[in-house]
Amino acid sequence: MDGQQSRDQIIRTGADLVAQRGFNNTGLTAVLGAAGVPKGSFYYYFEDKEAFGLALIDHLAAEYSARLDRYLLDSSDSPLARLRAYFDAGVSDMRSYDYGRGCPIGNLGQELASQNERFRCRLQAVFADWVARFERCLTEARNNGEIAETFDTATLAEFVLSGWEGATLRAKVTRSTDPMTAFVTLLFDRVLVS
Repeated sequence: MDGQQSRDQIIRTGADLVAQRGFNNTGLTAVLGAAGVPKGSFYYYFEDKEAFGLALIDHLAAEYSARLDRYLLDSSDSPLARLRAYFDAGVSDMRSYDYGRGCPIGNLGQELASQNERFRCRLQAVFADWVARFERCLTEARNNGEIAETFDTATLAEFVLSGWEGATLRAKVTRSTDPMTAFVTLLFDRVLVS
């Protein structure tokens, strides 16, 4: 395995373990053992666990941003149909992971935002990027007449992300997708009606 492959393997393995255990409960020894990489290699790629955490956030954000784009930019459907497909996939994923994962960035935000300013800033930037992606889709929906012209799509995008993140957290806690489906139902049947 070359240098970039080793670094990528550490990050991918770390992402999987952090999704199961949380960042603070995931030791470097466990990550390196699962990745099959010697301990000395870690410090070649990362100065410390904080640098690893920042790289992990970037990796998870890139993966999830690509997922958002697959749904929200799919021009074969209307903007609101894309948004609904994204939510439907999230509900399905929550069930398939037996309510154990949720949003990886949301999980890290809950765990790390109050502990480390660099983590908090990076996580905030990720959420801001996601809000912008929702805003583009919602603006397109407004321009197509799917939602009222009076909507401030920037505020609506903030509401969508915050509501979905909260519903995802509640689904983990209740071990039920009911909070997620309740959010989607209210969003489409009460909020977005034009």
